Amino acid sequence: MFGRKVYGLDFGTKELKIYKKGRGLLVSEKNVIAIENKKKILAIGDEAYEMFEKAPDNVEVIFPVKNGVIADINYMEGLFSSFMTRINNSRKPQSADYVVAVPTDITDVEKRAFTDLIMSSVAKVKSIRIVEKPIAAALGARLDIHNAHGVMMVDLGADTTEISVLSLGGIVISKLLPIGGNTLDDSIALLVKKKCGLYIGKKTAEMLKINIGCAYPTEDMNQDIFGRDVVSGLPVNKEVNSMLVYDAMSEYISNIIDSIRIILERTPPEISSDIIDSGIYLTGGCAHIRQLDKLISKQTELSVNICDDSLNTVANGIGRVIEDGSYLKISSDFKKK
Repeated sequence: MFGRKVYGLDFGTKELKIYKKGRGLLVSEKNVIAIENKKKILAIGDEAYEMFEKAPDNVEVIFPVKNGVIADINYMEGLFSSFMTRINNSRKPQSADYVVAVPTDITDVEKRAFTDLIMSSVAKVKSIRIVEKPIAAALGARLDIHNAHGVMMVDLGADTTEISVLSLGGIVISKLLPIGGNTLDDSIALLVKKKCGLYIGKKTAEMLKINIGCAYPTEDMNQDIFGRDVVSGLPVNKEVNSMLVYDAMSEYISNIIDSIRIILERTPPEISSDIIDSGIYLTGGCAHIRQLDKLISKQTELSVNICDDSLNTVANGIGRVIEDGSYLKISSDFKKK
């Protein structure tokens, strides 16, 4: 059983979430760190993200998690330690238990990187337990994962999309795709450059995705954006149509739906009947792309449910593990070496 002090961690590609037992979600900020002159931590979280694409040459703005795994453990350790110090009002964190969510389809070495990070940070560790992200997402969506009723979760993250079928508290089948919100943003920026002759940053591309992006066009929308003209190099204002954003995203969205169909084809028949009853559950930052749920429903002939508070579904699921001891068995203990 857990002690009195327990933290739940979701090291997402774009967002970092820290949950504390009895207090709820303490941190929900961008998983970003700004480093000055390659040594000094200048800013973390949302403050560091404000510097993204605006920083001078001596300031690096770094996303230490890529494709759902830790790409730079030193910067991630500095970022995590800074947040833990902030949570504890600049005092050294006291001994505590930790529960960390990890993707399913990654190697044991990549999974161990999450626990090594916690062990090497300022945190004083009593124990570490691991929960697979699809299970945490299902708990965060308030689904009953203990019974024999099958559930399909599609977690649309920043760098990856994780498609999973769950039953009896475990994962029956899953697939991790290297497609996420950042992929769509990059594609939008590339097509705006090609079609409009305009260089735009990732933040502007994300704004287009959120404001006028659509999984299939149902209405014509326009958005004014600022960027740098490809020919003159001068800053200009141009109008972008929703069809351009749709064209940029459509291939990747089709790949996601094709993968959902493949997973459904490989799902045992008895679980398939459960999914027909309950439908597919969408979570993650891209779950609210306009008309995405309707397109998936049309292509799979299944109902599609968008989870409440989809940005925090995994963190809320870890919170349930921490607060309710009956869910402890779905996590696995990390043995220190």
